[in-house]
Amino acid sequence: MNLSKRKPSLSLSLYQTPGVRERKADESMRGFCNEELNFASSQDVRFSKHVHDNVHGNIYLDPLSLKFIDTEQFQRLRDLKQLGLAHMVYPGAVHSRFEHSLGVYWLAGEAVHKLKTHQGELGIDDFDVQTVKLAGLLHDIGHGPFSHLFEHEFLPKVLNGSKWSHEQMSVDMVEHIVEQHYIEIDSEMVKRVKEMILASSKFAMDKSATEKYFLYDIVANGRNGIDVDKFDYIVRDSRACGLGCNFQFQRLMESMRVMGDEICYRAKDYLNIHNLFSSRADLFRTVYTHAKVKAIDLMVADALVGANDNLKISSRIQDPSQYWELDDTIIKTIQTSPDEELKESRDLILRIFRRDLYQFCNEYIVPKEKLENFKNVTAQDIICSQKSGGVTLREEDVVVSNVRIDFTRGRNNPLESIKFFKDYESEEKFSIPDSGVSHMLPTYYQDMIVRVYSKNPELVGQISEAFENFQLNTYGIKVQVHDTPKKKRQI
Repeated sequence: MNLSKRKPSLSLSLYQTPGVRERKADESMRGFCNEELNFASSQDVRFSKHVHDNVHGNIYLDPLSLKFIDTEQFQRLRDLKQLGLAHMVYPGAVHSRFEHSLGVYWLAGEAVHKLKTHQGELGIDDFDVQTVKLAGLLHDIGHGPFSHLFEHEFLPKVLNGSKWSHEQMSVDMVEHIVEQHYIEIDSEMVKRVKEMILASSKFAMDKSATEKYFLYDIVANGRNGIDVDKFDYIVRDSRACGLGCNFQFQRLMESMRVMGDEICYRAKDYLNIHNLFSSRADLFRTVYTHAKVKAIDLMVADALVGANDNLKISSRIQDPSQYWELDDTIIKTIQTSPDEELKESRDLILRIFRRDLYQFCNEYIVPKEKLENFKNVTAQDIICSQKSGGVTLREEDVVVSNVRIDFTRGRNNPLESIKFFKDYESEEKFSIPDSGVSHMLPTYYQDMIVRVYSKNPELVGQISEAFENFQLNTYGIKVQVHDTPKKKRQI
């Protein structure tokens, strides 16, 4: 992929039939035609386009959503792996943000339809249904290459103080698609879609709606973290990696109920909701932040940093018309380029494919009494802990990864923010303390793991020793669970 010369090209959906692009746009003031409005309300799937998903089965696509799907900007999601580089450790993890986005679209529609069917008094109309579905479809359209690596590992190294987020780019991309492809859609719907996408981020917007605030909790729940985005990726990622998943989102979808403008759940589903958050934490620990996955992430981040000036990667993040050209294929662009300026980045990528990775030295979990005042450990901290003698370590020899794993609410229990009800005859909603369910549930909800890697296999011994010294100087004890194997130290 030549980023500087790549021309936009439509990658048509596999399910698309001739004539889809020729549909006449006789939309009303609400932004979609009677055919689309009727589809949203009737869900007559006989006349709809559909795809077969390996998680949810048949997913039926409404006409307005198809107008967004059949754009080069949305089709780009096919070239963004959902789990970034995790497939280098879990070979099955090759699914993309394209299918995840379709899955969230489908679950968002199912959720809002169930509420509309079971609680007619909520006044959910077809405009609401379409808005929530579009928010689910487009919530990740601004995601960068290699999952969260682009945002959290690469950009901070090339843009000091960067506050860029994929959620903000998603709302910018929605506007760009509407303008670029002349999609006739009500401006109020676009506004609410953007608000729903940002609802759980630090860039959350004031809600323009004056009622039905619970709709903002379906796709990206900033209130308590239970949303259809997690429903999809927890099940999809677990399946792709060959891991078990004991969380049943279908049960929550069937039993949820709106009380006081808030989605509430049956009290007997407490443990199932706990499994949602614990399953997510397990995925972070065993897949997303796996020690080897992180080593590869760090190497690709360094390769992107080295290629940034040549390929002008970071200069594209403010303009959706340029940003959509960035995807995972950039690694192939670097690998196959003969440009001498890219040699260092090219060599890093070659090391990855030849399994010559940054060497994991060791790790420790920060004692929980130290978490409140914890500051990220840096390579400088490690080399300053080296005792005199032997090879003098340099900052560029060491990589430190500070990994935070939690239940979405830092050190707090997210279930404390969730309201429950006893049964459908009850009008009372209430919180449930852990102690009222089981004494075997965790009492702490966050881990901070400090990992150290050596870029040079020959320096594993020296870096491991310096890391141990850092722990002794910081905590007075060596908090890592075991010593770095002698075999690694002697490479």
